[in-house]
Amino acid sequence: MQMFQSNRKPDTATPPTAPAPPSPPPASPDRPIAAAPVARTGAVLSSGVSIKGDVTFRNELLIDGEVEGTIKSSGTLTIGHHAQIRADITAGAVTIHGTVNGNVSASERCVLEPGGTVRGDIEAPRLALDENATFLGSAKITAKRT
Repeated sequence: MQMFQSNRKPDTATPPTAPAPPSPPPASPDRPIAAAPVARTGAVLSSGVSIKGDVTFRNELLIDGEVEGTIKSSGTLTIGHHAQIRADITAGAVTIHGTVNGNVSASERCVLEPGGTVRGDIEAPRLALDENATFLGSAKITAKRT
């Protein structure tokens, strides 16, 4: 039965291939190659990083390394588990998991987490100390600064 057969010749051509994606433009001093987006909202000073001097930041900072000097911000500071801080800290909110040798002044709150250590004075409108934290100094609960 030839009714359902086609007179077409079999297709022997190779199937079309997708075009190669365009190569990225070369980096130049005016236009560096963009990195993949990172899923964190603040900056990080990781363990192994050591800074002597003044540290300032705007929004959020996680320090898990060493800092000697001063740390100032109106933002949120987190002192990581491995951090060794020898500095006076002034920030909006401070959460401490590591060790701080210096005074802490927070305009919003200061939280001393389990394993965290502060050797110095703390001044903040709200203060939270875990029973497994170490605090050697004085605490002053202040009115919230605006």
